[in-house]
Amino acid sequence: MDVTSRLSFFAALFKVQENSDVGMWMLYLTIVVLCIIVFKLGFAKKLPIVKSIVIYLFLIFGCTILTFFAVFLPITEGLLVAALILIIYKIRLQQTKKHEGREI
Repeated sequence: MDVTSRLSFFAALFKVQENSDVGMWMLYLTIVVLCIIVFKLGFAKKLPIVKSIVIYLFLIFGCTILTFFAVFLPITEGLLVAALILIIYKIRLQQTKKHEGREI
């Protein structure tokens, strides 16, 4: 059975099948960065530092589990799309607020 044909895009990009240690770490770090971006843009509220640390620790632990799924499933690709959509939303929201401020 050929495993390389079943890998997700980022798993194939990081060559998880050839060098599993480095490839999995790079996949993990990519997922962590994308999860933090999605969390900050979509869900984060202003919290005390201790609560933020606890949330980010759980987020990093959850990314460990997501990394194993991301080898064959499009987890990273979905996070990338979610991050892009939230970035576009925040830019448009900022432009709308700036435009409404000028009209008043």
